[in-house]
Amino acid sequence: TELDPAHLGPEAVERYLRRHRLGARRSLSQNHLADGLVLERIIETAGITPGERIVEVGPGVGILTAQLLAAGAAVTAVELDSRLAEHLRERFEDEPRMTLVEDDFLDVEVAEVASAPWALVANVPYHITSPILHHVLGAEPRPTRFVMMVQKEVAERIASPPGGMSYLSVFVQYHARVEVAFSVPAAAFEPAPEVDSAILLGVTRERRLTEEDEDELWRLVQAGFRERRKMIHNVLARQLPGLDRERVGTALAACGIAPDRRPQTLAVDEWLASDMQDRVIRGGAWDTDQEHARSTFRSWFDPAESHDSIGFRCVFAAPVAPAESQP
Repeated sequence: TELDPAHLGPEAVERYLRRHRLGARRSLSQNHLADGLVLERIIETAGITPGERIVEVGPGVGILTAQLLAAGAAVTAVELDSRLAEHLRERFEDEPRMTLVEDDFLDVEVAEVASAPWALVANVPYHITSPILHHVLGAEPRPTRFVMMVQKEVAERIASPPGGMSYLSVFVQYHARVEVAFSVPAAAFEPAPEVDSAILLGVTRERRLTEEDEDELWRLVQAGFRERRKMIHNVLARQLPGLDRERVGTALAACGIAPDRRPQTLAVDEWLASDMQDRVIRGGAWDTDQEHARSTFRSWFDPAESHDSIGFRCVFAAPVAPAESQP
């Protein structure tokens, strides 16, 4: 058909949309993939095995969906636009491996549409890239991997090495090994967006912290990136209640982090070293009193408690991936 990779092109997609009265809605970031070579590269990058469970967010008219099914996947497609959802029902009504969920993906619990093991393969609406990543990586079951079409600038920021890190890159790189698989020009879409795109490939890691400790880690990282170009010891002292520069400096020194470093220069493993939990900063009796260590760490966010007499030292209590494994 005209939406197969061999026939795909902006003119073919435009005709298809017009014939089915499915004009793109910019408010929903609807830009349909219209390049057969790019479509084939996405499927190749995804490395789908027959019968594998795939979740697709924002399937549109089913251009990627059809190729996922052709590769043997069992596809759950989540579409918010009621016009497109109705079109997908008709187009794939005889396909038993296709499940359609008409809803906002961010309002759906991941466990309702996916069960482990599963993978995310999608040309996501660009304005919700960050919320989608938080949604699928923040709670179980997490995908084994994700292959996402996103804005090129966003993909590069997420996969950035230390020096160009952001809160989002720390979050995603904590959860997965990520790389920019390849770039996609704006001309590969109908209608063409104003920016180039890229395929972001991520392979999910095992969790290194408990859910409770992850929450505390993200509070620390968020505090640091409120002023990502400022010196880390000044930022944390300003942004975290109950801390002073001397205390922050002592903790950072114990973990081998220079106080004049900027948050954007810290690698994921350095944030794990500076999250000051079980694997990180302890002192004195903390070695034999784990619960006291946890309550003391949380007091860093609670000015009502004080442990000024405690001396800090850096302890890596659990193995952390070696630096060279970082994206």
